[in-house]
Amino acid sequence: MEQRHLGRTGLRVSRIGLGTLTWGRDTDEHDAAECLKTFWEAGGTLVDTADVYGDGEAEYLLGRLMEGLVPRRDLVISTKAGSVPDPDRRFDGSRGHLLSALDASLSRLGTEYVDVWHVHAYDPYTPLEETLHALDLAVSTGRARYAGVSNFCGWQLAKAATWQLAAPGVRNRLASTQLEYSLVQRGIEREVLPAALDLGVGLLPSSPLGRGVLTGKYRGGTTPGDSRGASEHMAPFVAPYLDDAAGRIVDAVSTAADGLAVTPLQVALAWVRDRPGVAAPIVGARNARQLTAALSVEALSLPDEICRALDDVSEPVHRYPDHDWSTL
Repeated sequence: MEQRHLGRTGLRVSRIGLGTLTWGRDTDEHDAAECLKTFWEAGGTLVDTADVYGDGEAEYLLGRLMEGLVPRRDLVISTKAGSVPDPDRRFDGSRGHLLSALDASLSRLGTEYVDVWHVHAYDPYTPLEETLHALDLAVSTGRARYAGVSNFCGWQLAKAATWQLAAPGVRNRLASTQLEYSLVQRGIEREVLPAALDLGVGLLPSSPLGRGVLTGKYRGGTTPGDSRGASEHMAPFVAPYLDDAAGRIVDAVSTAADGLAVTPLQVALAWVRDRPGVAAPIVGARNARQLTAALSVEALSLPDEICRALDDVSEPVHRYPDHDWSTL
């Protein structure tokens, strides 16, 4: 699998990443092992997790699999911290919480360091400088090799990345940012993506298949029994992309797939993989069969005319101040 630099750093990652959101919940140890082995044998390196996935079970499971299945040195492990199970405060970006969470993640993973450590979301109740100081401490103490952020909007990412580049003292530039990005969710193109490109921050898109909708499995109002849309706890996650607007995009993806003699999954994943600024889409396959289907995209590059057609049908409405105000 082709390797790409993560942002403006020397770290190289596989251009498709393996997500572990369902590990320890919908994906058991056997399926997780099959996924990791399949990914590794295909040349994949980037494995993404978080301290809250499966209430820590995803990290624990990944750590166990690294003991006897896949060598730690062959993987680029990314994890996240900052989400908390508190209805009054969903995110805690305080230095104390973040560093404690990182130590707990390292214990579950059974490793002395993670390759990339992300703040899971912006915490409006903690000064951003304090949150970023935690990232610097993690890198300076060797517990993380690189640091990034997740779910930061445009101004938050720009402020954080600029602080790391311009503030006095030893600072570590942000390597990456992780957000949802797909043909049915292009909101980051408004401000986040331009900021990331300008500041040299690599983009790791989550849900690159539109939470599974872009595979075409829900066309015609059908909901396969083994899909996330049929799962009690995941159905609300899928529902926002089952509207008419998304349906038109899915139809266009399916038409393109038919013309290229490939699958809608391959078309949708190739589109986001090759967007400017993207380092590696994170694919959250629940089993090896789904992952193998996603990894088959490695040999596919979409023709320019297909990309333009998909761009047109999925173009988000961004008016003032993104467009020239005099034309509005």
